[in-house]
Amino acid sequence: MEAITEGVNNINISDSYKKNRIQVSNTKKPLFFYVNLAKRYMQQHNEVELSALGMAIATVVTVAEILKNNGLAVEKKIMTSTVDIKDDSRGRPVQKAKIEILLGKTANFDELMAAAAAEDGENGDIEEHTA
Repeated sequence: MEAITEGVNNINISDSYKKNRIQVSNTKKPLFFYVNLAKRYMQQHNEVELSALGMAIATVVTVAEILKNNGLAVEKKIMTSTVDIKDDSRGRPVQKAKIEILLGKTANFDELMAAAAAEDGENGDIEEHTA
């Protein structure tokens, strides 16, 4: 039994560092920080994995829905699980819900990003001339 537990822990350790994974926190960053970061990761890696625990799950789902509704991403895979996290105040492990959503680029992702960049450039020029 201990060998199985050790094997599972080793899988998680090697799997925990992925270049295209964003681990979302509930309180640290604003929502659109994660939306923009996910866009950048999709540009670099063609897909992004959004991951969250507990209360941050709602934030991950919202980020994924924003990207999907704007035509930038498609769902490839959704994984849910529970993880044991040691609670220092109680001294015993607590189970937390975990979600991982794998999103891929849509066929017109690059076109939409180029159009958004052009639009931002035009808005920036107008502000510069009026200031």
